[in-house]
Amino acid sequence: MSVTSNTPTRANSRVNYSNEIHDLSTVQDGAPSLAPSMYYQEKSFADFFPPHLGKKVISEVVATFLLVFVTCGAASIYSADVTRVSQLGQSVVGGLIVTVMIYATGHISGAHMNPAVTLSFACFRHFPWIQVPFYWAAQFTGAMCAAFVLRAVLHPITVLGTTTPTGPHWHALVIEIIVTFNMMFITCAVATDSRAVGELAGLAVGSAVCITSIFAGLCQEDR
Repeated sequence: MSVTSNTPTRANSRVNYSNEIHDLSTVQDGAPSLAPSMYYQEKSFADFFPPHLGKKVISEVVATFLLVFVTCGAASIYSADVTRVSQLGQSVVGGLIVTVMIYATGHISGAHMNPAVTLSFACFRHFPWIQVPFYWAAQFTGAMCAAFVLRAVLHPITVLGTTTPTGPHWHALVIEIIVTFNMMFITCAVATDSRAVGELAGLAVGSAVCITSIFAGLCQEDR
């Protein structure tokens, strides 16, 4: 008669993890929670980090790269020639790329594409803190790579998607606070509440990006 050993090993100690980005069972310090009282004493470096982290990081790099490349690229083309991309076109492009990236990479990394989104999920305990630095590094890397590629392919355009307020700066500040709150509220509401329709999260967040971009775009000029 065979007896199953209760001593956890390096292989089965990580089986409780799932690849879902908002897995509440993931321990915040990155170490798996084991029911047995005995623990495997010799742990490798990988045991302190969740599985599939490499895939998630690569997914965030790609998603952030495409987000910055498309949105800033559209804004740069608009600033150079308004007949090629309109103000409305910029907003639609921004909303569409967010929607596409959520459906393309959301099942891998959650498609944060924004350090603020990652931080908010971690603060509300819908995302493990140990992954936050990796996500921030991935998002920064993707954004910087997109900026350098845009600078190369859009030459002689030298200013890439920067904006300046059309009115007083405090007006722009108030509008930015409002639209940022709107974006974060919608993102957290559809992505963290189990009562929300998860399949529509990408459409909801992308539409929010489009709406806020149209509104905020009326109060700024692309340079």
